Amino acid sequence: MATNWRESPKIELHLHLEGAAPPALTRRIAAEKARSTAGLFDETGRYAWRGFSEFLHAYDAVAAFYDTPEDQARLTEAALLEAAAHGVIYAEIFLSPDHVSPGDKADPYAWEEHLAAVTEGAAMAEAAAGIIARFIPLCVRGLGPDRARRAVEVVASVGGDNVVGWGMAGDERMHRTADFASAYRLAAEAGLRLTAHAGEFGGPGNVRAVLDDLKVERVGHGVRAIEDPDLVRRLAAEEVTLEVNPGSNVALGVYPNWRAHPLRRLYEAGVNVAISTDDPPFFGTDMTREFEMAERELGFAASDLERVTEMSLAAAFCDDATRMELRRRLAR
Repeated sequence: MATNWRESPKIELHLHLEGAAPPALTRRIAAEKARSTAGLFDETGRYAWRGFSEFLHAYDAVAAFYDTPEDQARLTEAALLEAAAHGVIYAEIFLSPDHVSPGDKADPYAWEEHLAAVTEGAAMAEAAAGIIARFIPLCVRGLGPDRARRAVEVVASVGGDNVVGWGMAGDERMHRTADFASAYRLAAEAGLRLTAHAGEFGGPGNVRAVLDDLKVERVGHGVRAIEDPDLVRRLAAEEVTLEVNPGSNVALGVYPNWRAHPLRRLYEAGVNVAISTDDPPFFGTDMTREFEMAERELGFAASDLERVTEMSLAAAFCDDATRMELRRRLAR
């Protein structure tokens, strides 16, 4: 009998705030602001895009609707309540200073307002559904290393108890990974734990680069490491956790279907893996579906997926007291 994965408690480590915007909320905010949504949705009501470049454009178009602190609080609450409806008890959410204050320089005041807003939204979701959230600001790779350094300086200057990490997203085909090393050093000096997107559209060499040049302890995606057996052995030996998003990878064409996805092969090779959704409404997924498909299409047993949840909790960037509370909740 298949497991009821909707009810199973889960840990999500790779979730972009704007990428989790429910289409219904985006429509509502657009109507309130009398803004056009032409071209934003397909005939089924989902966000419209084809291919990775169009996805990035659609993502930015959706993010542009959430341009006030009130919008951002509503978005955070809605995204977390949707995750909680699929059993998520803890989520780490990627935030982008460059979406908050686009331009040549990140704005500390705008970032402080944004952080206060998302913290408020997270508190409302926690009060309503018990879900706990922490935040990982990130730089956008395509904007270059100078913008990345400025963004991390702003994040470090503002601080925040719920800001636990630093990351990098965007098109990994742009810029050299080593060019972002100084931004990552600043983040580490500020006490932030480190992750970076790599090994999605870039190959295993990009995974090696974020390990060697940025000193990350987790890798966002990282699935193309499977193409390099030596790298797979290194990931297992160094206990690097991959934030794996199978539904996203299939939707974006990194793999043609679920059965071609290397999640199970990575797991069987001893690599720590954490299952997440990335940008769930863009990819027609949620955490229930990710676990169901892993069981049905990749042959994971329920005990395997419970182990994946334990790996996810061990890799979370939260403090020890929060981890202990979450462990108690998983045990129940």
